[in-house]
Amino acid sequence: MPAPGTARVGAPRGRRAARLTGDDREAAILATAERLLGERPLAEISVDDLARGAGISRPAFYFYFRSKDAVLLTLLDRVVAEADAASAAAFATVSAQHPQDPRERWRAMIDAYHSTFRAHRPVTLAAVALRFTNTEARELWARVSTDWVRACAEAIEAERRRGAAPAGLPAHDLSVALNSLNERVLYGTLSGDGPAIAEDDVVDVLLDIWLSAIYSPPPPAAGRA
Repeated sequence: MPAPGTARVGAPRGRRAARLTGDDREAAILATAERLLGERPLAEISVDDLARGAGISRPAFYFYFRSKDAVLLTLLDRVVAEADAASAAAFATVSAQHPQDPRERWRAMIDAYHSTFRAHRPVTLAAVALRFTNTEARELWARVSTDWVRACAEAIEAERRRGAAPAGLPAHDLSVALNSLNERVLYGTLSGDGPAIAEDDVVDVLLDIWLSAIYSPPPPAAGRA
């Protein structure tokens, strides 16, 4: 899938412009939105801005999207799909190459998400902000988070079954905590909303926390054998 933000509208000077298809117009709206989000907040972007950037009329815009919020949610859907695909591919590749090296497998997963969301930083930050005012955005984030928690819990359980990780907290609960950690830490790094971890260090910091939580049992509570 081409990364949002790469579509171009129009033809070189002196050539007759090609007729845009519906898919081209939708892609142009999405590309315009991602470009403008890199320049200013969603609240300062109008439907007219999106339509003009895509080379269409305001009424034509509503044929493809019911609102500018819907444009952002579509962009978020695509970024999440890109991140999921990158993470799954990286995890599978490293698992095949280093089947006994959990550090590299988990690093591949965390790094894939960090790299993808960093590549689409304006969309990521705008979508996080939108969930505080838009019910559909909150529901989308909840579905995405649920999928991530389930996938990570299954991976933790698989590590326990093969004897690589000790028994401990329920895998689901541990996965909720680790995914929530990732979300807050990565948001702080991408937004600069401090305190934050430097971008060059954030994957390593998260990785060590994940490995400690999954593979190292905590010391017993005081008074217990």
